[in-house]
Amino acid sequence: MLIDDMTIRVIAGKGGDGTVAFNKNKMALGPTGAKGGNGGSVYLIGVNDLSALNKLRHTKQFRADDGRNGGRQYNDGENGSDLVVEVPIGTSIYNKTTKKESEIIKIGEKLLVANGGHGGKGNFHFRSSTNTSPRQFQKGLIGEKFNLHLELKLIADVGLVGLPNAGKSSLLNELTNAKSKVANYPFTTLEPHLGVYYSLILADVPGIIEGASTGKGLGIKFLKHIERTGVIFHLISSESQDLGTDYDTVRNELNAYSKILLDKKEFLLLTKSDLLNKKEIKEKISKLKKINKSAIAISIHDWDSLEKIKKILNKFSDKK
Repeated sequence: MLIDDMTIRVIAGKGGDGTVAFNKNKMALGPTGAKGGNGGSVYLIGVNDLSALNKLRHTKQFRADDGRNGGRQYNDGENGSDLVVEVPIGTSIYNKTTKKESEIIKIGEKLLVANGGHGGKGNFHFRSSTNTSPRQFQKGLIGEKFNLHLELKLIADVGLVGLPNAGKSSLLNELTNAKSKVANYPFTTLEPHLGVYYSLILADVPGIIEGASTGKGLGIKFLKHIERTGVIFHLISSESQDLGTDYDTVRNELNAYSKILLDKKEFLLLTKSDLLNKKEIKEKISKLKKINKSAIAISIHDWDSLEKIKKILNKFSDKK
């Protein structure tokens, strides 16, 4: 099961304390207490692993190392090691304390989410002409602590949408090397699947149902995953008893969730055309073209129809 929404606590390391010490060498005087090391910071880094959040589910608290205390003879304490946590690209980060929002959209992109505390000064740093034997020192500062809400929103060039059993997984498998589970189920895929077609990333997102925008079924767990797609392939099964109603159901939910989704380039695909005769295909495509002029009939068992889809994808691939 894909985990795409979670809250974690990040704790940066505490700075090490400064030290009070004096020179023990003969003929040498004065303070030698060194400063403490800085505490480690916590970073998030983007990786090309859709299931990266799954690896975090059993560890809700992430802590960087503390800095070491200062030593004698001017030996500063070591800095604490930073902690780097991997998250999938497309992850939005909301800091519940600062209310700050950010996101990671590139592989290797590194985001500082909790700063380590500074190490305290040792008594060497308090020496002066009037204070030749200082006993002052500083405690290390506490590192930052935050609760972060992580939410994955897939970064894909093309999103496949439609009612359950519209043929999205089958099309994705045919066009890419994805291995989505396929069956004639009257309910929706439980998690998104990605495939790569040359330079394009295709996302088979869970099938929408009426009321999804209000949380019914998978609700926004589906809708949020097409916010970043550039193009939408809207699939309608040739088995549909009412093409217009099926189309409107999906479009209404997209609109209710975010009107921006309706502004995306849309291609309308009548799937499973191998189940129809030529006359039936012509009638249904004629109805769909009144809705969207891009409507075409396709079947994963029809090489010519798949070539039409590939030509569309190739145009977008060339523009990248």
